[in-house]
Amino acid sequence: MSGLTLVIGGARSGKSGYAAELAASLAHGSAVAYIATATADDDEMKARIARHRTERPANWETIEEPYDVASALRGMESGVHVALIDCMTLLVTNHLMQSTQMTEEEFEHRIYGVVDDLIGAARGLTVDVIVVSNEVGLSLVPEYPLGRLFRDVAGRANQRIAAAADQVVFMVAGIPMVIKGQ
Repeated sequence: MSGLTLVIGGARSGKSGYAAELAASLAHGSAVAYIATATADDDEMKARIARHRTERPANWETIEEPYDVASALRGMESGVHVALIDCMTLLVTNHLMQSTQMTEEEFEHRIYGVVDDLIGAARGLTVDVIVVSNEVGLSLVPEYPLGRLFRDVAGRANQRIAAAADQVVFMVAGIPMVIKGQ
């Protein structure tokens, strides 16, 4: 049975590691598509991306797609049993940085379209799809309007995915807590 799982938590809560373990267990040794939304815009991100690549099993297909995750899902190689999207908040950030000339409402509409397309693509597949995202609502209120817009839109995007998900796992200090599903 295929399903949609959201793994959510704060920074360094163990989300990505847990999601990778879950993907490996669901794949039973079969292929996993790792859809990476990060962009290597500075040396720190280049090092993080390189480290993450070395941590993934050799038989995992890596798809670098910072904007159109739904198309990446639809275009996966046959034989893939699990798709792992890491991460939703970077996807929102990527779109935000491209949308500087949009109104807040236009940006929100754009992101909700991206999220709804992702959910539709996941539902149209016969594979398990795991989405990793940051819980952005448990922190300080951002000082600047752009930060507040990001927090609000990312939070609502997470709500949309969580509502559609079969399972939601909240990560705290490396401990997974299933808050929806089994």
